[in-house]
Amino acid sequence: MTKPSDLVQGTLDLLLLKILALEPRNGWAISQRLKQISGDVLQVSDGSLYPALHKLEQAGWITAEWKLSRNNRRAKFYSLSRLGRRHLEREAANWSRLSSAISHIVRLEEA
Repeated sequence: MTKPSDLVQGTLDLLLLKILALEPRNGWAISQRLKQISGDVLQVSDGSLYPALHKLEQAGWITAEWKLSRNNRRAKFYSLSRLGRRHLEREAANWSRLSSAISHIVRLEEA
């Protein structure tokens, strides 16, 4: 994902929370799912993904647990917490309002 940092960071948080609302995943699986759902448009580097996950965990919006992955390696699996689910609902509503307003402006007819 490219930056304008504040917008992208907030958007990345929202996307991560939404992906984890679907099911618990490890970091690699989160990255792959984001890429898949977006039709290869959105990709997140490890340097952005793991700090964002750490921040979400510190905020109490996600929890983490070490488990074995499909390939039998230890991996940290992240899950959405109850607090995270409430935060996701608020942020998704804010995103809908904001993206609708931006779309409205972008579609304005030029003089």
